[in-house]
Order: sequence, then C-alpha cells, then structure tokens
Amino acid sequence: MQIALSFVSGVMLGVAFFHMLPHAIMEISDQENSSGNQLEHHTINPVMLAAALGFLAMFFLERFASFHQHDVVEECDTHDHAHAHQHSHGVTPLTWSGAALGLSLHSLLEGVALASSISLAATLHPGAGLAGLGTFLVIVLHKPFDAMTLTTLLRAGKSSSRKLHVVNILFALIVPIGAALFLLKTGGGDPTFTAYALAFSAGSFLCIAGSDLLPELHFHSHDRVRLSLALVLGLAIAWGIGNLESMSHSDEHGHSHQSTPAAQPPSSLQHADHPHDHSTESHAP
Repeated sequence: MQIALSFVSGVMLGVAFFHMLPHAIMEISDQENSSGNQLEHHTINPVMLAAALGFLAMFFLERFASFHQHDVVEECDTHDHAHAHQHSHGVTPLTWSGAALGLSLHSLLEGVALASSISLAATLHPGAGLAGLGTFLVIVLHKPFDAMTLTTLLRAGKSSSRKLHVVNILFALIVPIGAALFLLKTGGGDPTFTAYALAFSAGSFLCIAGSDLLPELHFHSHDRVRLSLALVLGLAIAWGIGNLESMSHSDEHGHSHQSTPAAQPPSSLQHADHPHDHSTESHAP
C-alpha cells in the first residue's frame, strides 16, 4: 500500500506541475496576447494565488476533518504490520459521517479539476482527443484509497453490508456531480474562470500528494529505495502523459491544416486562367 501511495503521489505531483499549472498559465497568456498586452509577473500572480488557495483549502479540510489518512498500524501482540486508514477502536457514526463529508468535498474538487482540465484543453486545442487524461488517471488511481477509508470506518462501526454498499455508491457519484456543477457554472465557455479553477485544483493535488507522500518517505525507515522509485515512476508517467497529450494536440492541429486546401498565389491563378504564349508576344510587330 505504501508503494502504491508513493506512486499515486508522484502521478499527482506530475499532473499538477506538468499539466494543470502550465495550462492555466497558457490560458492567461493567450488572453493577454489577444488583448495586445505582454505577459508580466502581475498577470500570473492570480493564477498562483488560486493554486495557493487550493493548497490551503485541502490542507485545512484534511487538518480538521481528519479523513485522508493512510497509516500503518503496528500490532503490539503479533508484531505484524496491519494496513489501515484509521484505528478500529472508538469509531462512531459521527466519525465515519465526518470522514464521508470530508471525502465528498475532496471528491467535488476532483470533479472540478477533471472538468476544468478537459474544458481548458479543448479551448486551447479544439478536438484534442486526450484532453484531461492525466487528471482522469489521478482520480482513478486515487479513489480506491478514499473508498477504503470509508469502508474501514463503516466496518469498524459495525455497519451493515447494505449500508456500506449504499455509501460507496453515493460516494462514487460525487466526482461526476462536481464536474457537472462546474459545467453548469461555466458551460465550458469561461476560460478565465476555468484557468483559475485548474490552478486551484493543482494546489489541492499538491497538498494531497504531499500529505500522502511525506509520511511514507520520511516517517518510515523501511523500503526507502522502493518508495522513492515508485515516486519517480509516478512523476515519469505523468510527464509522459503530458507529452502524449501535446502530441495529440499537435496531430489534431496538423490534420485541421491538412484538411484546408492551400491557396494558390494570385500570379499562378492568373497564369492558369489566362494562358498565353510569351514567345509569340516577343515577335509581334
């Protein structure tokens, strides 16, 4: 589980650094260029402020809700390591409901991140087939750990299997709801708001990656090499996905240019429409 968490954290860091923040800055830059203004430091400040606010929002959410834990609990009796997200003792309905609320807010932000990634990439590169692939991969890889948190708390609270499945199904719908709310707000047609939402989501991804990653690499002395390699592998995959998206954008852009017939120069059109023999003109009296 620790290796998987390190890998997912690397992917989240990579997507935030190689996809979300660059796309948000690119959108602001394009708007400045279209207005005839040069991109300056003060025009990027709001984007970075949105990223900082996203980091703080997720930090305080995790700090006070205490829902996003991936601990390794040592059993004193058997000296074996049991993987758990929460201690099984002392779990009350208020405990798992608080965790469910925190995870739901977290999932809403992930839905906004997914919708803003696709919306902004489609704005910058119309018809891009792989828009938002990195963000989607982060959510898919990360959701099982969040669902495991709810499952562990519900089982520790002696909840029935039916209740466990209902809560998990409702939790699975939160990310689509977040994406739908974003699209209802913007309709996919407000690039400035989308850029700030993407930067905000990048900040929240950085916070999640740090909260999952730092304890695994710094608070545990075992498997340092494997945990570090998992982190680097996640970063490399995120970087590769970013390049794959860029190649997809370039291919779509190239196909659109190839489908447009090239205009002939006026001189060639004139010669084609009015053929004449220059040699006969030179000998005319």
